[in-house]
Formats: sequence, structure tokens, C-alpha cells
Amino acid sequence: MSISNMTVFMPSVLTLIGIPGLESVQCCWLQVPEIYFDSCLLQMGFIHTFQCTESGLHEPMYIFLGMLGVTDIVLGTSIVPKMLGVFWLQVPEIYFDSCLLQMGFIHTFQCTESGILLAMALDRYVAICYPLRYTAIFTYPLVTQIGAVVTLRAAILVAPSLALIKCRLQFYRTTIISHCYCEHMAIVKLAAENVRVNKIYGLFVAFAVAGFDLIFITLSYIQIFITVFRLPQKEARWKAFNTCIAHICVFLQLYLLAFFSFFTHRFGAHVPPYIHILFSSLYLLVPPFLNPLVYGAKTKQIRIHVIKMLCS
Repeated sequence: MSISNMTVFMPSVLTLIGIPGLESVQCCWLQVPEIYFDSCLLQMGFIHTFQCTESGLHEPMYIFLGMLGVTDIVLGTSIVPKMLGVFWLQVPEIYFDSCLLQMGFIHTFQCTESGILLAMALDRYVAICYPLRYTAIFTYPLVTQIGAVVTLRAAILVAPSLALIKCRLQFYRTTIISHCYCEHMAIVKLAAENVRVNKIYGLFVAFAVAGFDLIFITLSYIQIFITVFRLPQKEARWKAFNTCIAHICVFLQLYLLAFFSFFTHRFGAHVPPYIHILFSSLYLLVPPFLNPLVYGAKTKQIRIHVIKMLCS
């Protein structure tokens, strides 16, 4: 393959330009720190509630919520500092290796979050469909193993994409990333060679994680709804269904934003670039802020403990 003289060989520094086309309204992103810090405070408050304060919240479901909170905090911390450097301080440069590290953290914990949501769906499936066997199946060692497996799965799947970019993408048409953080496809599109393999592997990871998890989450909830509607008492049906509403809201807000961002970024050639960037940013910033609010509003035990904390 012939490489143009205009290409750059193994750049050491890349440049993030934020949201191209919306430079005049990027001041609106001054609210990002408020969203981020509010999200961190909510998540840390919930983690403290689950793990340290209320012994009644040490059930597997709440441990998974604690894991979800840690994942959300890491995701926000991975992108917000550099976003502030781009929007506030006008410091768009980022070292190439730092960019890859940020990309690795983002996609690893995205995959981890998807795995935790699958574990939570399976937890509700066993609790509602096999209530007498729940405590025997979902033991604390199993919950720990599930957390380790979903994290390890994410790291194993994301690591090759970093290696492919570092080792195979050597010539770049430009060093300017049309994004406000280092996203896989945004980096791959800069390269002048070997792009196809990286795109195919990115698609494989997306479908291997989100596709697999979403299929089993959907199957779990189909079986849950069948079991719930077979319950003889209306009150029992509503109680069982109410325990799943918060989970369903979290699944929907995460996967709807994720799939819209994924498909527009890869197949929406006629969609303005700022739409891609806005939705991919919202996908990482909004769910961590909304998750504790959703679970706090829909989970009775959490509401009771929060009221106790406020009244004490």
C-alpha cells in the first residue's frame, strides 16, 4: 500500500477538538463538572449505604448495585478531566499513549457495566422464578466470582483493540480527533492503513458484549414476566413486578443511548458529526447520574435508609 507524504508516522501527541460544529455553544458543557460531581456523590453515598451502613442491604442485588456505582464513577473519571481541559482550559493536546489508556478504561468499564446489568437480571430471574433456591444459588462467593469474571471478560476483549491500534496503525492522515474524548472509532478513522481489521474487531467486541448480554437480559425478563403474571394474587404480582421496574429503566436508558450512539457512529454517514459526539458523551455522563436516582425512587429499602440518614 502506498502511503501519502502528508501522513504522520506514529504521532506522539493527538488533539481533541471537542464538538465540531457546536463551538459557539460549547460553554453549555460548563455544567459537566456539576453533573459529574453530583453523580460521584450520589454513587459514593449509595455504595456507603449498601456496604457499610445498612446490614439489610447486603443482599446480592445491592452488592451488584455497589459494583455498578464503582463502574459509573470510574467511567466518569476517565473522561471528565480531559473534557474540562478541552472546554475550559483550551488544552486539547493529549499524548498518544494517554489517549489509548483513556480508551482502554472507557471501553473496559463499559463492557463491565453491561456484564453487571446481566448479572442483576439473572439475580432477579432466580429471585422471582426460584425464590426458595435463591439464597443457595446467589451466595457471596458467587457474587464475587461474577464481579471478577465480568471485569476479566471486559479486559480480555478490549486489550486486543489497544494492541491493534498501537502495533498496526502506524501512519495517520491527521492527528486531530473530532471528539471530546478518545473513543475507539474516532482514533481508528485517523489512520491511513490497516483500518479494516480494527473496525471489524470493534464490531466483534460490541456484538460479543452488548449482543450477548442483551439477549440473555431479554430472555430473563420474558421469563420473569411469565412467572409474575401466573401469580394468583394481584398484590404479589405487583410486588414482584415493582422490584424489576428500576432495573428495566436502567437497562433501557443505557442500551438505547448505547445502540443509538453505536449505529449512528458506524452507519450514519449522513448524520452530522456533532450528533455522534453528543450522544456518545451523553451515553457516558447521563446514566451514572440517573442510576442512583432511579434506584432510590423505586427501591423501598433504599428510600427508608435515606430518610433515616436525612432525619438523623
